[in-house]
Amino acid sequence: MADIAAIESILHEIEKDEGVQDAVLVSRSGMHIAGTVPKGAHSETFVAMFAILLGAAETATSELKERLESVVINLENSRVVIINDGPKALFVLHTPRDADVRTLKGSIEKYAARIEEYL
Repeated sequence: MADIAAIESILHEIEKDEGVQDAVLVSRSGMHIAGTVPKGAHSETFVAMFAILLGAAETATSELKERLESVVINLENSRVVIINDGPKALFVLHTPRDADVRTLKGSIEKYAARIEEYL
């Protein structure tokens, strides 16, 4: 059984340490595991659509014979970064528009290892 409180604590660290506005952990099947869904967003729809989006991107790029690392959605004033966290989960990170995705992805790897212990 997942330790949601421990995962929530790590996601709050990501928000604080990495300058992320909202950090959510989503199962590959589209279920909310932990984290803050942006204010005003419908939680079930928000998490399900990002799982579907990552799955579609993996399918679309599968012929390239490379592992998909992330999907970035550039919005008018911010961006959403979806980072694959292996077979169980994915990170959905709402970031400022100027966030450096490569740096963020590298930073997330240290948190991913810790979260894996609690899944």
